[in-house]
Amino acid sequence: MRHIFDAELAQLGQDLAAMSRRVEHAVTQAGEALLTADLQLAEAVIADDLAIDAIERDLDERCVLLLAQQAPVATDLRVVVSSLRMSATLERMGDLARHVAEVARGRYPRVAIPQSLSGTFAEMHDAAVRVGRRTTTLLTSYDLAVAEKIERDDDMLDALHRDTFNATLGGAWDGTAQETVDVTLVGRYYERFGDHGVSIARRVVYLVTGDSEVAVR
Repeated sequence: MRHIFDAELAQLGQDLAAMSRRVEHAVTQAGEALLTADLQLAEAVIADDLAIDAIERDLDERCVLLLAQQAPVATDLRVVVSSLRMSATLERMGDLARHVAEVARGRYPRVAIPQSLSGTFAEMHDAAVRVGRRTTTLLTSYDLAVAEKIERDDDMLDALHRDTFNATLGGAWDGTAQETVDVTLVGRYYERFGDHGVSIARRVVYLVTGDSEVAVR
């Protein structure tokens, strides 16, 4: 029975990594759609979010079954509970990528972000893509150095998010009401994407080190 349980735990890890790869792909395409007004890319991200949701439901069902049937303890319990939480976090990251794509689709054929902030949002896109890519790497390697890099990427997203507020609240801002709303929303979506990446990074640190204070910071 133990080898079956170990195989099920390993499969959870593989499925989390597969889910993360989809999220990574989604945020990459969503940002490209936003910056280039690519309607086809935006619609692809929106449609593909259903697959991310389906993976989460399947993962959660299997985690609940493992908890009910195997009654895991110690490290095994941490793995199952962490898998539940990380699948929910990845699902939210997929939703945030979808939200970015929805803004891009809603403003087509116009680019949603005004030219004055295109550089800032290009940087936010790059940082979010790094978070997505490094999250996938972290879930396949459990390399704590990668977890630290995700934290740094999130710091950059936070700083860029503040820049968007400074721009829209400054006296030189001449964007329309719609542009103001879009900049505010998309900036928030990217900022939250980074926060969720950090949540997964700290959960992995917890799994590796057993330090519960890291997981809840």
